[in-house]
Amino acid sequence: MINWKALDNVPVLLYILALKTLLLCLAFAGVKIYQSKKEEEALKKKQQEKRRLAQK
Repeated sequence: MINWKALDNVPVLLYILALKTLLLCLAFAGVKIYQSKKEEEALKKKQQEKRRLAQK
């Protein structure tokens, strides 16, 4: 027999699943942005060091 009362919670569970998925996606996007900015700063420092050494 199917427990019909258990099916009342399905929409709530789907909303929770969608919210979790959205939060994970935003978290990964945030980490990706952070890593790219960090990498870009390191590249700028390296280029500045090369310019400084080339001027000497």
